[in-house]
Amino acid sequence: MDKPFVHLHNHSDYSLLDGAAKIRPLVARAAKFGMPAIALTDHGNLFGAVEFYTSAQNAGLKPIIGMEAYITTGDRKDRTAKKGGVANHITLLAENEKGYRNLVKLSSIGYLEGFYYKPRIDLEVLAKHRKGLIALSGCAKGLVADLIYRDKPDQAREMASRLHDLFGKENFYIEIMDHGLEIERKQMPELVKISKELEIPLVVTNDTHYLDREHHEAQDALVCIQTGKTLDDPNRLKFNTQELYLKSPEEMYAAFEDFEDALARTVEIAERCSLKIDFGQNYLPAFPLPEGYSENELLEKLTREGARQRYGEIDQAIEKQLSYELDIIRRTGYPGYFLIVSDLVNQSRKMGIPVGPGRGSAAGSLVSYCLGITNIDPLKYNLLFERFLNPERISMPDIDIDFADRHRDKIIQYVKEKYGEDSVTQIITFGTLGAHAVVRDVGRVLGMTYDEADQIAKMIPEELRMTLDKALRMRPELAELAEKDQKIRKLIDVSKVLEGVNRHASTHAAGVVIAPGKLTDYLPLFRSPRRDEITTQFDMSWVAKIGLLKIDILGLRTLTVIQDTLNMIEEQTGEKIDLDSLELKDPATFEVFANGETVGIFQFESPGMREYLRKLKPEVIGDIIAMNALYRPGPMEMIDDFINRKQGKVKVEYLHGILEPILKETYGVMVYQEQVIQIASEMGGFTRGAADELRRAMGKKKKEVMEQQKEKFIAGAAEREVPLSVAGQVYDLMARFAGYGFNKSHAAGYAI
Repeated sequence: MDKPFVHLHNHSDYSLLDGAAKIRPLVARAAKFGMPAIALTDHGNLFGAVEFYTSAQNAGLKPIIGMEAYITTGDRKDRTAKKGGVANHITLLAENEKGYRNLVKLSSIGYLEGFYYKPRIDLEVLAKHRKGLIALSGCAKGLVADLIYRDKPDQAREMASRLHDLFGKENFYIEIMDHGLEIERKQMPELVKISKELEIPLVVTNDTHYLDREHHEAQDALVCIQTGKTLDDPNRLKFNTQELYLKSPEEMYAAFEDFEDALARTVEIAERCSLKIDFGQNYLPAFPLPEGYSENELLEKLTREGARQRYGEIDQAIEKQLSYELDIIRRTGYPGYFLIVSDLVNQSRKMGIPVGPGRGSAAGSLVSYCLGITNIDPLKYNLLFERFLNPERISMPDIDIDFADRHRDKIIQYVKEKYGEDSVTQIITFGTLGAHAVVRDVGRVLGMTYDEADQIAKMIPEELRMTLDKALRMRPELAELAEKDQKIRKLIDVSKVLEGVNRHASTHAAGVVIAPGKLTDYLPLFRSPRRDEITTQFDMSWVAKIGLLKIDILGLRTLTVIQDTLNMIEEQTGEKIDLDSLELKDPATFEVFANGETVGIFQFESPGMREYLRKLKPEVIGDIIAMNALYRPGPMEMIDDFINRKQGKVKVEYLHGILEPILKETYGVMVYQEQVIQIASEMGGFTRGAADELRRAMGKKKKEVMEQQKEKFIAGAAEREVPLSVAGQVYDLMARFAGYGFNKSHAAGYAI
């Protein structure tokens, strides 16, 4: 590098309603500049740490996980400004795994013990968790710089000396910044002086909050969204600079031409940071075992007992499937997972809490059915285990369970009592500024009336994953308005920068994590100041990524309504109805669906769905399952063809005899992902696991993989005497439908 420099002080949009830079573009820009590494130092939290780590590694950069901590010189537990102190800042970087673990502890303590407007730590707790950390003195609000600003140079020197002693000679740096602010001009000479006198090395940083210089106005608007102000309010919180963007090394050298050593030192610090996060490990809690049993042995015993209860006699097909699934569960190391989930579901039933029949791919598992986790026979409905747990792409199983919403808190309390309060918590989720919301928020900030902003927001189509760019293409009148009206152009331009940024943190509706020990040994915790709920700082996907057990415990109102209905029937008639023994063949029930009288019925109540039900005239549960899978963006275009085939208006034909048993239940239309897997297996000779991988590649439109696999499929089909032209046609059909296909296990659970 001609100009050796690494950005060590950066805020992403996980510095909620303050940082306007999203992680991937931030990392991509650093890579474009040819930097070897980049740090993430969000305000008081590690929300984005794992996402940042993986993004940086994927971009070929070394990730440096850090945090700009809020720190008080008083007592972190004190809730008064006098004793607790207003929060200053200090920049902390993880040098190694020990440092990362200490960052996790510090960030958690900030929320759980020190929250007072901000998640604060204090010097006492910092001293306890300092090992493995490299500390920079912070921005203009840093512990040292703020004392200089308040005309206390001697105290600033004492603080610098204290931090130097606390972290050790090699681990503390005086941080200098220049964003053209008056406060920095006052602080800089004194910071340099302290550096020389105390022999504490200087390091240059830029307090990055957004990607490009021209994004300063969008970041200004973001702060206004946070504080409830408008841009024309003279008393609002405002950054009087346009310099908080990710600068190139050349720009940094131009701004600090007298500090080349302090610029190059950023690379030295980056080289010292060598955190490695192992994503190949799983951290499952230990399931309490009866004496003399291993997890494998207990799982096998309970599964076979359940199979006898479910089926009576275990025939060859059941035995073969059970042995196959148990072997894969054993080899992948997940018997404990199944025991934990099974215990949770069966305990809920003992407590009289209604549990759903199953949702998601778990319904494809015979072991899950025999353990009572699901109530859907996968053999009867031709559901596939590999869609749930693929032996050729091992990842933690993911079982979602519905419970009556009235009692969800009892389930979570049971889990906490069983595995320990310190080991169980709910999972965070982040609300983002979507296309409609961002226009309304930015409109208010720009001083537009609610009606003015709402009018623009209503011009944006109501579709999943809608973006402003897409809306401008789909609605030429909106693009024309933005072209003609300067105020609307500004609204759209600012909104485009802020679209998709994280707006707030809240508690996920379902996600619960269970650790094999104290949660803070594995991930940081967050306490919501509004609801006083404790959650993880990582969302669902990143909790799974680091190998912790997460379970979706969903509170479903439908189950409460069903239970109340059953109770009323029993009270009024004395008849006790067992839902599990119902045959699902009642003509009067299918008539309700055929007439579209399904308002209030889970998944079947929208006007569009009811209209299609009237056309379809469903007669068997398979029709209900198929309609649930088809009534979604994408597959919807096949509904009319499906209905016409069922009703004999279009002849059902199959390209080859192999396809008939697979596609017969859906009248020759590929509806389910499982059908794509079966065709790849039965016609192309793929193993079920490899067929699922092909289905994934097709769904994600991975052209290179699809081309390679096409040759393999055609060769396998040739071995089964399928003509080349037919095999090619079938493969192309699979590729088309794989993107639309729905998980049949999920659709079956919903329909039942």
